[in-house]
Amino acid sequence: MAAALPVAGCATTPAAGPTDAASATTTPATASPTATPPEQPHHRLTELERRYDARLGVYALATGTGATIAHRADERFAFCSTFKGLAAAAVLHGNPLSHLDTVVRYTERDLMKSSAITRRHVATGMTIRQLCDAAVRYSDGTAGNLLLRDLGGPARLTAYLRGLGDPVTRMDRFEPDIVTAIPGDPRDTTSPRAIGVDYQQIVLGDALPPDKRAFLRGLLERNATGAGARRVRAGVPKDWTVADKTGTGDYGTLNDIALVWPPGSAPLVISIMSSKATRDAEYDQALIADAAAYVVATLT
Repeated sequence: MAAALPVAGCATTPAAGPTDAASATTTPATASPTATPPEQPHHRLTELERRYDARLGVYALATGTGATIAHRADERFAFCSTFKGLAAAAVLHGNPLSHLDTVVRYTERDLMKSSAITRRHVATGMTIRQLCDAAVRYSDGTAGNLLLRDLGGPARLTAYLRGLGDPVTRMDRFEPDIVTAIPGDPRDTTSPRAIGVDYQQIVLGDALPPDKRAFLRGLLERNATGAGARRVRAGVPKDWTVADKTGTGDYGTLNDIALVWPPGSAPLVISIMSSKATRDAEYDQALIADAAAYVVATLT
């Protein structure tokens, strides 16, 4: 795969470690990014950090009331595969729907380790529609890279997000480099608030026209990764509709960015990110599920 294109400069302040003081708040979502109110403690989330020996970032919004939860919501975390929903949105934004039928050719050399879908179609190539499905629903690494290539490289995804008003998220590299998640490395990072708002705009807002938005939401709702069933989906009632994208990386990195619809109620935005101190740290899926359950109990 070609080398990643450079991106525009972004803030590079390292995120605080799991032993740093954590804070959270439940507030109306009316403040601008430059006037974000100070976070107040949510002791349950701090307790989860201690229990799982992890750094936990949470941003959640009840769209019907404007109430929010924020806990390390503006710290940087490696986004890992959660970028794939954003990449699909950027491809949809920049092209007519007919572009979904464009066939993309690739070779064995392009295949990543996590390429269960694309590996089957080297001889024939895949359409952009199929690549979106493979990247978003199955988190196929090669499909994600090919969507980035269709955009023109990682820097083009960063530019798309800047156009959404996100000054935080930065896409620097292709897979597999994005999953290194080295503490303090600003490359390929976001904050729970920034990426949560991005997903809110592309799934619930008007960043995409209705037909493209419906296509993307359908992919997210039909998340087929095993991880998806064990994270936010495991922390919300079974009769709720969930559209989400997970991400996993080194240093115990587990993420899940979700839009959640309680029956008969306005949706919630739930953005949960986490990391640990050592590269080979154990993955605790229950950390994400427990944090999601707390969000549900607090905002509904």
